[in-house]
Amino acid sequence: MPAILIHGVPDTHRVWAGVRRHLTRTDVEAWDLPGFGAPRPDGFGSTKEEYADWLISRLEEVGEPVDLVGHDWGCILTARVASLRPDLVRTWAGGDGPISARYVWHPLAKVWQDPVEGDRFMAELTEDGFARDLVNGFEVPADLAKEMVRHMDAPMKDSILRLYRSAVRMGSEWEPDLGKMTAPGLVFWGSRDPACPVGFADELGRAIRAKHVLKLDSNHWPVLQRPAEVAAALEGHWQRHERG
Repeated sequence: MPAILIHGVPDTHRVWAGVRRHLTRTDVEAWDLPGFGAPRPDGFGSTKEEYADWLISRLEEVGEPVDLVGHDWGCILTARVASLRPDLVRTWAGGDGPISARYVWHPLAKVWQDPVEGDRFMAELTEDGFARDLVNGFEVPADLAKEMVRHMDAPMKDSILRLYRSAVRMGSEWEPDLGKMTAPGLVFWGSRDPACPVGFADELGRAIRAKHVLKLDSNHWPVLQRPAEVAAALEGHWQRHERG
């Protein structure tokens, strides 16, 4: 059974490269969400529900329960999938993606959710400027910030806006179903995450009855700042729940 890694915003599968270098297992796949380095299917509206449905369809094609992992929006979407379709997930791990009615969207999310301000932000975005914001505000290593922003093409910008505008009330809508998750869960989180405060790690852990909530000395992207520690936590999580 493979491990499937799902990125967040504004990422692609590349965000997992550092973590994957520290993993010993070879059956690991990092998928690109539609619009994030991968084409969007005809008629795909990039809403949170459509992304969850897309993930479910892809996982059904795998044909066996997987070890599912997500960061940021990847955390939110994979937790949704594990709640709706526990038959598709052997273990779940996720971080830095609150699913709570008490979570208040961070300032940039609110900009993206505004039809006027969000469109203006994306139209005026420059690679160098946004990369600096990621370095200064989120401690993303400079080379990785430049690589991240380099892939923010028109489809990704449009997908980000559509996703966030569909998710104004995501917490209150999706939180009640978290209790349906049956897969053993691991929560990992950057202890200094300014966008998604670390208290929501404990809240998510309680909601899914996770036995482990790992708080790492990092900002919003522990997968970039602490890849070896994330990889070790994932492998320990998977090994604790090996079948047979």
